[in-house]
Amino acid sequence: MRYSTVLIGLSVAILSVAGARAQDAGDATAGATVFKKCAVCHVADTDKNKVGPSLFKVMGRTAGTHPGFSYSPAMKAAGAAGLVWDTASLRDYLHDPKAKVKGTKMAFPGLKDDKEITDLEAYLNQYK
Repeated sequence: MRYSTVLIGLSVAILSVAGARAQDAGDATAGATVFKKCAVCHVADTDKNKVGPSLFKVMGRTAGTHPGFSYSPAMKAAGAAGLVWDTASLRDYLHDPKAKVKGTKMAFPGLKDDKEITDLEAYLNQYK
C-alpha cells in the first residue's frame, strides 16, 4: 500500500471523528433559543436568582446549594446525597425533572428532544 493512500485514509478518519465530536458538543446559538423556555424562571449569564436559581456556573455545582435560593427539601437532599450537575446528570434532570429529583418544586415538564438538551448544555457551558 502506498504511503500517500494510508495518509489520506488516516486524515479522513481523524476529520470524521473530529466532526462527530463537534456535532456532539451542541450549538450554543441554538441553545440560546432553547433557553428561552427556561428564562421565565432562570438566568445563565449572571449570578442572580429569579423564581428558579441562577444557572451561571451550574456545571460542577452540587444540586441544591446556590446561595440565596430557597430549594425544595428534595433538591437539598439530592445534593447532600452527591448529585452534582454535569452533562449526564443535567441531561437526566432535563428529560424529566420530577423523575430525577422526586419532590422538586420545578414545574417545568422537561425537554424530550436530545438535540435541544445538547444545545442547551453548550449554551450553559459558555457561563462557567
